[in-house]
Amino acid sequence: MSGEGGPTPPSERVVGLDALRGFALLGILVVNVRLFSMPEVVLLNPTAYGDFAGANYWAWFAGHVLVEQKFITLFTLLFGGGIALFVRNRERRGEPALALHLRRSGLLVAFGLLHAYLLWYGDVLVAYGVTALWVVGARHEPARRQAVLGLGLLFVPSATEVASALFADLSAFAQTWRPAEAALRAEIETYRSGWLAQLAHRVPTAFERQTSGYLASTGWRVSGSMLLGMALFEWGVLTNDRSERFYRRLAAVGGTTGLAIALAGVWYVEASGWTPAAGLLWRQFNYWGSLPLAGAYVAVVMLYARRRPDGVLTRTLAGVGRTAFSNYLLQSVLATTVFYGHGLGLFGRVTRFEALGVVAAIWAVQVALTVLWLRRYRYGPMEWLWRTLTYGERQPLSAGREDDSSA
Repeated sequence: MSGEGGPTPPSERVVGLDALRGFALLGILVVNVRLFSMPEVVLLNPTAYGDFAGANYWAWFAGHVLVEQKFITLFTLLFGGGIALFVRNRERRGEPALALHLRRSGLLVAFGLLHAYLLWYGDVLVAYGVTALWVVGARHEPARRQAVLGLGLLFVPSATEVASALFADLSAFAQTWRPAEAALRAEIETYRSGWLAQLAHRVPTAFERQTSGYLASTGWRVSGSMLLGMALFEWGVLTNDRSERFYRRLAAVGGTTGLAIALAGVWYVEASGWTPAAGLLWRQFNYWGSLPLAGAYVAVVMLYARRRPDGVLTRTLAGVGRTAFSNYLLQSVLATTVFYGHGLGLFGRVTRFEALGVVAAIWAVQVALTVLWLRRYRYGPMEWLWRTLTYGERQPLSAGREDDSSA
């Protein structure tokens, strides 16, 4: 199959890269569950809603320092590396790589729009698809230039936020930082209601994120991270081609630096008493701390995958990574069923600590379904549909004997 037209079969995939993608996908839910289960302001100001003491505080603290922005950064880096891998493989086979990539990205936007407006406003697929349409233009640039451009793009929203903090109207921001009780109650009642009632909040929120939110922040962050991912792929960092010494250094330096910056941000906002003035700046700590800590996670997973390439954990994470598209949407289906009114209606009723139990349960379901699915099929259902539509012909789904070892 590798010498013919069509998508890359599982037997040709990089195990470390897939394991890293699975690790990132599962980790993202630790933060996303906050939006699934509580008013969206909690991602900006966690003190604005819900109990914030004892186990609930530590659940937030661990999630903020170790997960928030780190795993979505990691996932975006991998998406950028995936662009480089996809285009490289198609060009080597003599296929119309750019045309296939553009069609693939357009389809991702379409899937993302359905996800955002029908299920969950926190969708990232639209931003990924739109950004991928133009980031691919840098595919033949030297890796160093990709990295420099990526860092430059990441700097833009950071500089904008800092400038805004210096000249912002604090009274206006204070209403965003700590919404009125009536506004919080309205959002809670909306998501405890049926699917149609939820549209009143989901549609405008998704639209704002995909328009002004994308232009002001998301687009810069996603494009910068994708370009860095392309560079890391070319340097062999994402494909487990670097030395063990390199990954050990990356884990130590990235972990120490990233944790120090994130912890400094927590200290800063808590020392201020969670004031709106501090709220304008404190996210910058986590924004920049996420990069080195994401790098440390890359190193740790690569080292583990290298030492135990056929281990249960490596194979399980790689399976989740191979079906990341399907599992990403499955997370939304399961979480909204638990928290929204068309399901169990637990929105606003679950504490931060209890929400981690829901995360663990969803992980268990996802891992079990993924293992069972890949025993029979070579791609996840959404991966198969995406490939079929990209190539314009039905792709084989049943797993052949050659795929068994990579499941």
